Amino acid sequence: MKIMTVIGARPEIIQTAPFSRAVRTDGHREVLVHTGQHYDANMSDVFFRDLGVPRPDHNLEVGSSSHAVMTAQIMVRLEPLLLHERPDWVVVFGDTNSTLAGALVAAKLCMPLAHIEAGLRSGDRTMPEEVNRVLVDHSSDLLLAPTDVAVTNLRREGLTRGVHQVGDVRVDVLRGLIDRARSRLTGLLAREGVPL
Repeated sequence: MKIMTVIGARPEIIQTAPFSRAVRTDGHREVLVHTGQHYDANMSDVFFRDLGVPRPDHNLEVGSSSHAVMTAQIMVRLEPLLLHERPDWVVVFGDTNSTLAGALVAAKLCMPLAHIEAGLRSGDRTMPEEVNRVLVDHSSDLLLAPTDVAVTNLRREGLTRGVHQVGDVRVDVLRGLIDRARSRLTGLLAREGVPL
């Protein structure tokens, strides 16, 4: 199966670490697209490096601008990639402009769309992220909710088809980091002669 993963902001880069590992370990082909919403070393590169996220196959380099301009630029640059790659699934994370743009392009091209972190709600429609969450969930074919509360939120909005409570991918990231930190600490203590 070919999966196009669309990421752009720091939280999405972090969340894609265990997802990309699982997709690639299971023998699927992942096409990783970085929109460039977060682009400097401290907001982007460090997470690719430290979390072992594969380098993106495509970087749309949209940079900073208003919500409308950024979302539109991502859509214009992403559409030809989707048409060229023809993935079996498009996967988006969270609630950023990159998330919304990826979801809109996939939905308009009638490509199957999965939303990781579906159903999260603040109840505050003045937040751009809340608007993005709602629009993405209502455009998605597969809604991967992190909690039972998220599933309930989706049900309240009439979304029951394709909804699965799968847990929070950030917990998977944290588990991996704890194991790595524990290993590094054990090595450091051993080098310093501290009894374990």
